[in-house]
Order: sequence, then C-alpha cells, then structure tokens
Amino acid sequence: MTLASLLQEKGIKFEKHQHPKSYTAQELAHEEHVSGYMVAKPVIVKAGSKFSMCVLAAPNHLDLDAVSDVLKETDVRLATESELLDLCPGCELGAEPPVGSLFGMATIMDVGLEQDDFLVMQAGSHTEAIKIRREDWEQIAEPLKASITLH
Repeated sequence: MTLASLLQEKGIKFEKHQHPKSYTAQELAHEEHVSGYMVAKPVIVKAGSKFSMCVLAAPNHLDLDAVSDVLKETDVRLATESELLDLCPGCELGAEPPVGSLFGMATIMDVGLEQDDFLVMQAGSHTEAIKIRREDWEQIAEPLKASITLH
C-alpha cells in the first residue's frame, strides 16, 4: 500500500506534488519551497531484533542513545541499505514515507515536529511529495513521541 492510497482510504486530505529529483530531506525542502523543519525525515533503526522508524525534521540528526532509551534496547543501529530494500518494498531507496505502519514497524516522532501545522514528506519516490496536516499524519502514523534528536 502506498502512502497516498492509505490517506485516500482513511479519507484524509493531502496534497501530492511532483518535483525534480531530490535525494535528501533538505533537497526536498528546497524543491517544495518550505523550511527543512517542515519536512518529516524517516530514519529506520534496528533495535535488538526489531526495526523502528524514527521521524524527525530534515535539518536534525538522530540521537541513537536517546532512541536506545526510548526503546529500552542497548543495541540500536541504523538499518543498512539492503535491510531498507527488504523492509520497504515498492519504495525507492531513501524515499520511504515516514509512516512505519506501512512497513510493519513502530513510528517514533521527535517532539520537535509538534511545532508544525503541516508536514511535507517523500511519498515513496524521489520525485513525489505529500503535504499533510501534522495532526492527520499523527492519526495514521500513531507515533510514540519522544526527544530523539541531538541538541
């Protein structure tokens, strides 16, 4: 299932945009003419034997120690590219939408995203983005909220 089809199924309003190829969340912000703090960047981690999707603003960096504390796991690392290909079928590598449930994993949202009314995110490809109300994104992502970025 794609992010757009999930949103349509749930009756959630969103905007779908086409843009020139962007390979990073900051490039997406540039192409969409928004602040990087409005771009929801997914970072998938492996904690013990489970994968989780951490979602933070594009300019921020993930704090693996904070994620370790949140998940109560001592062994937390970034997912590898080959793991990402297996975990997120149908998505271009690095363009995964920030909704862990689409891929059978939990979503952890950095509390810094609570300041935004809208979020922009990749929709599975490097040329498609979705803009959605943050509250609606939270409804479908059902994230655990925590401070997971480096300060």
